[in-house]
Amino acid sequence: MESRFLILLLSLSLGLSFVSNASAQDEEDNFEDQAIVDPDVDRRKVKTPKIDSENFEIGAYTGFMSVEDFGVNPVVGARFAYHITEGFFVEASYGTTDTEETSFERLSGAAVLLTDEEREFTYYNIALGYNVLPGEAFIGKRRAHNSALYFLAGAGNTEFAGDDRFTVNYGFGYRFLATDWLAIHVDVRDHVFDIDILGEEKSAHNFETKLGLTIFF
Repeated sequence: MESRFLILLLSLSLGLSFVSNASAQDEEDNFEDQAIVDPDVDRRKVKTPKIDSENFEIGAYTGFMSVEDFGVNPVVGARFAYHITEGFFVEASYGTTDTEETSFERLSGAAVLLTDEEREFTYYNIALGYNVLPGEAFIGKRRAHNSALYFLAGAGNTEFAGDDRFTVNYGFGYRFLATDWLAIHVDVRDHVFDIDILGEEKSAHNFETKLGLTIFF
């Protein structure tokens, strides 16, 4: 009788142990199934910018130039630049415009200060530039273009009123790369030289605003 009772207790003990182990295994399996995350994410295709490594830039521009005492007139010109580093560049430019009569000439009626040839305003200069805010400009959500705000200053020569005049120029501009080889420029410059056409010598400030296109090669 005692042996049967011991066998019964042993059977119950083994049964409970098996049920406990099975429950623990089921819980572990369920936890592993829940812990595994299989993300279904569409990978975005990113195109790296194709930017040419050329350092030379050449192009043309047009705009308006305000020659002190001689009116505001259209100006055209050409520019050539060499990019020394990512920040610094050297630029040479040439431009020309025709000036108007001064208010003194118009009011006096007969007084003529300059001939038609002397009224032609032609300059050439060289300047050192620095990209102070290089960055990107976005068109829509998918296209980013390299751009930069830059300052520059330099010196050169201006042919005006029958004389060559040493000229200091300075200003700022914005460069926008439409493609990997084509850039759009918007510039504001001041060309400063001494002049004494109206009797008293003074420093004339001649402001120029222009829009241009350049290509890298």
